[in-house]
Amino acid sequence: MEIYKPLVALLAIVNPVGVVPFFIHFTGNLTRAQRRHTIGVSSFTAFVVIAMSALFGLKLIEFFGISLASFQVGGGTLLLISSLQMLNAKPAEVQPDNVSDAASKADAGASIAVVPLTIPLLTGPATISTMVIYAEKTRHWWELAVLVGYGVVVGLVTYAVFSASGKISRALGQTGINIMTRLMGLILAALAVELLADGLIKLFPVLGGHLIR
Repeated sequence: MEIYKPLVALLAIVNPVGVVPFFIHFTGNLTRAQRRHTIGVSSFTAFVVIAMSALFGLKLIEFFGISLASFQVGGGTLLLISSLQMLNAKPAEVQPDNVSDAASKADAGASIAVVPLTIPLLTGPATISTMVIYAEKTRHWWELAVLVGYGVVVGLVTYAVFSASGKISRALGQTGINIMTRLMGLILAALAVELLADGLIKLFPVLGGHLIR
């Protein structure tokens, strides 16, 4: 496993900068203390989702009898779809018409720190798929520990970005945020193609021979 790729993929998928406008919207009526608490819970939840996916994701797909190659193709496809959404300057883990639904759920009593900020705006199926795929590539316990450590990195980055959300929004503007989202989408698309190709070769070994030629 190339140790840096999971972190690049995670940062591209999570893309907290792209979620800043939603964070500002959902926390607009909160006090400073409440907003700080929301940031902490959201960042920690993002870490938990990533860490649990890395540690137990493989056992879960084995329980359902799904081959890793099939999961990899499905996950790669999901990442590619997410990247296409990001290239259109939409957050990777949410559909536009789902935002109002998520907001209504938050208003109904669910904590906005978890729903919708962390799930699905920050982490979701694409994040889980990525961690399961890279967890399978690990060969030593320390590589798995590194993946969990990347969850810590993503949590810290999320905390820092949300804490500076006001400054980031003013500095970048909506245009700057859209450009950042598209750039991360392009990186994610390249990673998705690699995962898809690897999974397809595992499912259909004959494809590997044709690629070598």
